[in-house]
Amino acid sequence: MRVPLRKSLMLLLLLPCLAWGASTEALRAFLTQTTTAKGRFAQMVLDKNLKKLQESTGTMQFSRPGKFRWEYDKPYEQVIVGDGVKLWVYDKDLNQVTERKLDRALGASPAALLAGSNEIDKSYILTNIGSQEGLDWLEAVPRTKDTTFERIRLGFGKAGLDAMELRDQFGQVTVIKFADMERNGKLAPDAFSFVPPKGADVIRE
Repeated sequence: MRVPLRKSLMLLLLLPCLAWGASTEALRAFLTQTTTAKGRFAQMVLDKNLKKLQESTGTMQFSRPGKFRWEYDKPYEQVIVGDGVKLWVYDKDLNQVTERKLDRALGASPAALLAGSNEIDKSYILTNIGSQEGLDWLEAVPRTKDTTFERIRLGFGKAGLDAMELRDQFGQVTVIKFADMERNGKLAPDAFSFVPPKGADVIRE
C-alpha cells in the first residue's frame, strides 16, 4: 500500500523543528542554536490497529528557516524541496511535480511555527513523559485542533534524537528513526534548489 504523498510532506515540514536533547529546555535551545542538519531516516506508517502500511528510507537535510530537502529512495523515489519561497514535491515514478507557495503549504499548522519561529509554547503544550525502551520522551500536543497531527513524540538517547512518533486525527501512527545526524555543517549550495525534470507534468496549486 502506498501512503499518500501529503503524509510524507507533513513529516518533512516538521523535521526542521527537531531537537537534540531530552527536555523541553533542550528543544527550545535547539530552535535558536541549530542552523543546519543532515542525516538518514527510516520511516514506518501504521494504521489505527498498529498494522504496518508502509516502510520507507531516505536522507534529509535542512537549513533554518524554511529550507529543506527530503529524499525517499525506497520503496518509491520522491524528492521534497523547500527553497524558502516555494515547495516542490517530485514523484519520480509518476514523473509529476507539484509546486505551491511555501507559506500556503505550511499554513497555520504546527509545522509553520516549528520551521520558522522559536515561540513554540504559543502553539504546543510540551510535556516530558519519561523513559521507555532506553529513550527519554518529550510530547508536543497542539493547542489548536486545526492540525494534521494530534500529538508528536520525540525520543532521545545518548547520541541525541533517535526517534519521532506522530499520531494523526484518524489514529494513524508514523514512526521515524534517525541515523548519522550532523548539525551545523556546511551543505551544498544547490541542496535547496529544484528545477522540474524535462518532460515532467507540473501541477501548480
